[in-house]
Amino acid sequence: MSSEVKPDPGFQPFVPASEAPREFTLSAVAAGTGLGLIFAASSLYLVLKVGMTVSASIPVAVLAITVFRALSKAFKIRQATVLENNIVQTAGSAGESIAFGVGVSMPALLLLGFGMDLGRVMVVSILGGLLGILVMIPLRRAFIVKMHFQPGKKDQGETLLYPEGTACAQVLISGEKGGTTGKTVFIGFGLAFLHKFLTEGMNLFVATAKVPVAFINKAAVFSTEMASELLGVGYIIGLRTAAMMMGGAVLGYLVILPIIYFVGENNPNAIPPGVKPIKDMSLSQIRNAYLLYIGAGCVASAGIISMLKTLPLIVRSFRSSLSSVSVGAGGDVPRTDRDMPMSWVLGGTVVLVALLALFLASEVSVVTALLGALLVVLFGFLFVTVSARLTGEIGSSSNPISGMTTATLMITCLIFLALGMTSPIDRVLALSVAAVVCIASSNGGTVAQSLKTGYLVGGTPRYMQYAIMAGAFVSALVIGGTLIFLLNKPGTVYSSKPENVPPLTLAPAELARLSQTEMYEGKTYKIMDARNGELIKAADGYKPREEVLKYKPGRYLVEPDTGTVAILKDDTIMGQLKTRDDGTPVERKFDAPKTRVLGIVINGVLSKDLNWTMVAIGAMIAVMLELCGVSALAFAVGLYVPIQFSVTIFIGGVVRWAVDKKYAAEAARDIAAAGDDPAKKAQAEVEAIRKAETSPGVLLASGYIAGGSIAGVLIAFLAFSDTLPRDLSAFQYRSAPIGAELPLEDAAAAVAGRELPDGSEEARKKLAGEIVALNEDDLPPQWVKVPAGTKLKIAPGEKGEEYTAPSDTTLGAVAKEKLGRTWKAAQLLELNKGALKVPEKLPAQAEVFVPQPQWATLIPFGLLVALLAAVGLGLLLRSAPEQAEQAA
Repeated sequence: MSSEVKPDPGFQPFVPASEAPREFTLSAVAAGTGLGLIFAASSLYLVLKVGMTVSASIPVAVLAITVFRALSKAFKIRQATVLENNIVQTAGSAGESIAFGVGVSMPALLLLGFGMDLGRVMVVSILGGLLGILVMIPLRRAFIVKMHFQPGKKDQGETLLYPEGTACAQVLISGEKGGTTGKTVFIGFGLAFLHKFLTEGMNLFVATAKVPVAFINKAAVFSTEMASELLGVGYIIGLRTAAMMMGGAVLGYLVILPIIYFVGENNPNAIPPGVKPIKDMSLSQIRNAYLLYIGAGCVASAGIISMLKTLPLIVRSFRSSLSSVSVGAGGDVPRTDRDMPMSWVLGGTVVLVALLALFLASEVSVVTALLGALLVVLFGFLFVTVSARLTGEIGSSSNPISGMTTATLMITCLIFLALGMTSPIDRVLALSVAAVVCIASSNGGTVAQSLKTGYLVGGTPRYMQYAIMAGAFVSALVIGGTLIFLLNKPGTVYSSKPENVPPLTLAPAELARLSQTEMYEGKTYKIMDARNGELIKAADGYKPREEVLKYKPGRYLVEPDTGTVAILKDDTIMGQLKTRDDGTPVERKFDAPKTRVLGIVINGVLSKDLNWTMVAIGAMIAVMLELCGVSALAFAVGLYVPIQFSVTIFIGGVVRWAVDKKYAAEAARDIAAAGDDPAKKAQAEVEAIRKAETSPGVLLASGYIAGGSIAGVLIAFLAFSDTLPRDLSAFQYRSAPIGAELPLEDAAAAVAGRELPDGSEEARKKLAGEIVALNEDDLPPQWVKVPAGTKLKIAPGEKGEEYTAPSDTTLGAVAKEKLGRTWKAAQLLELNKGALKVPEKLPAQAEVFVPQPQWATLIPFGLLVALLAAVGLGLLLRSAPEQAEQAA
C-alpha cells in the first residue's frame, strides 16, 4: 500500500478547489456553535431519558440555510455561501456527540457514591471532545478520500458511504441552488415545545396513557408516553430499530415482569435481590429489583458483542490510518485537501494527554495517573478509528459507542483489579478513562461525517477542523452546567427521614477528615460520600468502626458540630426517592439506561457487588438474539427503558415505514428508468438515500426532537421551586364537590358514581381508587381543625417560625395565610403531627380532584402523529421543486 493517499483526480466537489469563496467566517462559526448548544441540550435530555440521540448535522444545516437566507432578505446583506453553511453544520454537529458521551458516562459518578462536580465534567468533556477530533484528522485521507464512493465508477475497491454526511452535503447543495427550507423544522420545534409544556409543564394533558393487560395478570401494563421528542426519534431511526426496541419492551414488561409477579404473588417471603415480598411491591419496585439488572446485562452484552463484530474492521482501519499519517501538507496541496498541520495534531494530542495526566494526578498518585492516561491513549486511538470507520458503513445512529465504552471500562476495571486498585477513587479513575474514550469516540464519528460533507461540497478540511474544535470546546464548557444545574440539581431531594439516613455519628477525628461542605437551607454541612468515607477509614492510626464501614452508600450531609449524619442527598438523575419529606411528589424522568450499565460494571468488577444472576440472564438474552441473526443492542435498550418510551418510538417508526414505502416505490422507478447504465443507476441510488434522509418528514421529526427536548430541559429546571410546578399545574384536574360529610373513600365512590352514571361497577371502582390516590396526601390535611390558641410550627428547625391561631380555623387556611398555598397544609401537618389530628370525615363543602380521562391526551398527540405522516407523505408543507431537479 502506498504511504501517500492522494485525491482522486476524477472526482470534482461542488465547489472546485480552484475557487475560494467565503468560508471560515466569524458569523458561520458563531451560528454553528449556538445551534450546537441547542442540540447539545436536547441530546443530553434524550440520552438521560432513553439512552440514545440522533445526528444533528442535517437539521443544523437546514436551519443555517434558512436563517442566513432570512437575514439576507431582512437586512439586504449578502447571502451565506455554501461553504459558510458547511462550517455552520460542522461546528454545530459537535454538541450532539459530546452530549451523548457526557450523558452516558458522567452521571455514573452518582452510582459510585460521588457527586458530579462541574470541574470534572468540563475537563473530561474538553479533553475527550478535542482528542476525538485530533485523532480523526490523520484518518481523513484514508477514510474520506481514498474510500470515497463514486456512482458508476468500476473497480473502486473498498468504499465508505457515510450516509448522514452524504445526505447533509445534498442539503447544502440544494440550499445553494435555492431549494431547502427550514420552515418545517421551525414548525416542528414550535409545536413540540408547546405540546411538551402543556403536557408536562402545565399538566393539562396526561403525559402517560396506561392500559392494564388484565388477561395476563396485574403486573402486565401496556403504556405509552405522549412525548413528541420520542415520536421524532422513532421516525428518524426507522421501523426496524424501533420494532426491535418494542420487542424488548414486550419481553420485559409483558412477559418477564408478569412471570416474576406470578412466581412471587403467593410467596410470603422476599425473593432476592428483592427486600420484601413481591406481592407487597409496586411495579416500579419489581422493575428496579429484577428487570433493571436483566436489562442492564442485556445492554452491556449487546454493546460488547456489537463491538466484537467489528474486529475485522479494526485491523483494516489501522492499516489505512497508519499510511495516512505520513502525508504532508505542502504548498502545492489543493485547497480541498489541506488539513491542520500534522505538527499541531501531534503536539495537541501530547498536550491533551499531559493535561489529562495532570488532572488525574490531583486525585491519585503520579504512576496511577500515567496509567490512566496511557489507557486513554490506547483505547482512544483504537475506538476513534473504529467509530470513524463504522460511521461510514452503517451511519451515526447505529454506531455502537456504548459498546466501545463498556468494553473500555470492563478491561480497565480488570486491569485495576489485577493491580489491587479497588478503592472508591480508583473506581472514579476507571470511569474517567471510559468517559474520555466515550466522548472521543462519539465525536470522532461525528467529525468523520462532517468531513465527508465537506469533501462533497468542496470545503477546506483545515477550516472545518478548526470549526468543529471551536464547537466542541464551547459545547464542552456549557454541557457540564446544563447537566448539573439545569437537569440534575433542581429536582434533587434532601431527606432526613430515619429510613433514608443511617444512624451514624462520626467521632471528632473522623469528622475532621471531611473536607467538602455544602450549604442547605442556610446551614453549612460537611459532605460524606464515597470519597470521604474512604478518608475516614484511612485516618492515621484509626481502626474503622463497623458502623462506619457498613454505612449505607450514598451522599450525606453531616452536622459539622455533632458529627451526626443528618440528611440524604438524592439526585434527580437516577434518583430513588419519590417524595420529599413534606409529602410533595417528585417526578423522576431520567433513568439513564446506559449510564446504569457503567455503574454496574464498575461495582460488579471492583466492588464485587453485583447480582450476577440477573445480569447473566440479560446477557444470555443478548447472546440468543445474536445467534438468531438479530442485532441485540436496540432490543436490549427496549428491555431496559420503561415500556412507554419504546411504544412512542415504535409509533414514530411505523409512520416512517409508511412514508418509506412511498419513497421506495419512487426510487424503484428511478432505478428502473436508469436502464443498464451503471453511473445513472448508482446516481439514482444515491438520490434515493438523499430523499430518505432529508425529506420533509425527517425535518419535522428533527423539529419535534429539538422542541420537545428543549421544553423538557426547561421543565426539569423548574423543579428548583417547590411551588412553581404546582402553580403551573393549577388547571391539571377538575374539582368535584362531595356534597355530604363523608370519609375520603366514600366521597370518592360518590363522585365516581356521578362521573360514570352509566359505567360498570368495575370502572367506577377504578375511578374511585384514582380519586383517592389523587387526594389522600393533600386533601385531608387541609381540613384538619385548628382550635383557637393552638401553636403551630411554620418552618422546620429549633428556631423555626411559630404561629398561634387567633380563632378556630383549618390547617388549609393557615397554610394559605402563612405559606401562600392551601396544599402546603400537608407540610404543616408533618411539622405538627403530634399536636393535630386528621379528620375521619371530610366536610360537605370539600371538593376532590378528579383525574383527566386518558382519551383527552390522545387528541393533541394524535394530531402530532397525523401531521408527521402527512408531511412525510408530501401532503402538507411541500417545498417548491429544487432547481437541480427541475434541470434534471
